[in-house]
Order: sequence, then C-alpha cells, then structure tokens
Amino acid sequence: IAVCSLSVLRVAILLSFLVHLCEKAREMPSHQTYGGSWKFLTFIDLVIQAVFFGICVLTDLSSLLTRGSGNQEQERQLKKLISLRDWMLAVLAFPVGVFVVAVFWIIYAYDREMIYPKLLDNFIPGWLNHGMHTTVLPFILIEMRTSHHQYPSRSSGLAAICTFSVGYILWVCWVHHVTGMWVYPFLEHIGPGARIIFFGSTTILMNFLYLLGEVLNNYIWDTQRSK
Repeated sequence: IAVCSLSVLRVAILLSFLVHLCEKAREMPSHQTYGGSWKFLTFIDLVIQAVFFGICVLTDLSSLLTRGSGNQEQERQLKKLISLRDWMLAVLAFPVGVFVVAVFWIIYAYDREMIYPKLLDNFIPGWLNHGMHTTVLPFILIEMRTSHHQYPSRSSGLAAICTFSVGYILWVCWVHHVTGMWVYPFLEHIGPGARIIFFGSTTILMNFLYLLGEVLNNYIWDTQRSK
C-alpha cells in the first residue's frame, strides 16, 4: 500500500509540473524574445523536475511490470532506469531546484523588481508563481525522504553540476550578446566585476547544494538503516 501511495504521489507531482509548464508557455512579452522561455532558469528547472518525476513514474511502472517475472533483461533495464533516476536527483533535480527556490526568494525579499517585476503579476497568477518558485522544494524533499537514491561518485557529480552551471552562465551571456539585454533585471544594475563575482558565487553555491543533497540523502538513509 505504501509503495502504491508513493507511486500515486509521484504521478500527482508530475501532473502538477506539467500543468505549470503548460501555463508558463502562455504568451508573455519576455517569452517572445530571443531564447524564449529557455533563457530562464525557472523554466529549465520546471523541465528538469518534470523529466525527473516522469522517470520516477516510469521506474515505478517498470518495477510493477517486472516484479516476479524473472526476466533478467527487464531487470537490467529497470536497474538502468533507477540509476538514471538517482543521477537526475543528485546532479540536477535537487541542486537546481533548491537553488531556484532559495535565490529567487532571497532576491525577491530584497527587491522584487530586480528579479520578478510587479508587471509580471498581470501575466502570472500567484499559484503559478509558487508552483515555479516554492513547491519545487517540498516535492523534491518528499522524494528524497521516501526513496533511497544512490549518488554518483563525488568527482563526477561535481563535474556534472559545474558543467550545467557554467553552461547556463554562458547561455545567459550569449543572450545578452545577441539582444543587448540581460535575462535578469538585476544584472543591468551591477558592473562587469560584480557580475563575474556573482556568476562565480552561483557556481560555488550549486556545488555546495550538490554536497548538501548528498549529505542529506546519506543522513536520511543511514538513520533509516540504524533503526
């Protein structure tokens, strides 16, 4: 029953992210410019979370179909799915999800116009804003708490999150190079040196969040085993 309930919860979470993605794809002025929605880390994170929970649901379905079959090939494919699910959580879903929630609300509390101008309230309802910038965190923590995930080696995990972080920073710089506008308004108000420090700090923070996820995962499941 517990396994079934977890599977239903994952389906519900996946559907919620798909709804958010559909709503986010609505026509907005900033989404009709170069790069579209893909220049925003929030949108990329929504895609990451939807793909991750989609893999979780697919893993549950495969596990259900494989159970008791004795088919070794199906079991190998299931193990590959579980490995992909665990890698996605460790390298992308947890660090990027926590980063988006933490950085958005910190900057929003300081000055919302720097990251989420009041004008956006005309396009994005409050529930969608929280769906993009709030509920991601409890959803990913619930997933981490209810299922054990095998983290990759620390060196490969950190290399992957660094690659993602640097890749996104280069993408943001390229969008600025093409359009003359920064994706996030606050980048317009700081100098080149401050931008370099900010970009470097965000990469370091991503690495820290990867390590935090690893420590949290180990703590939860070491405690479970000791009980």
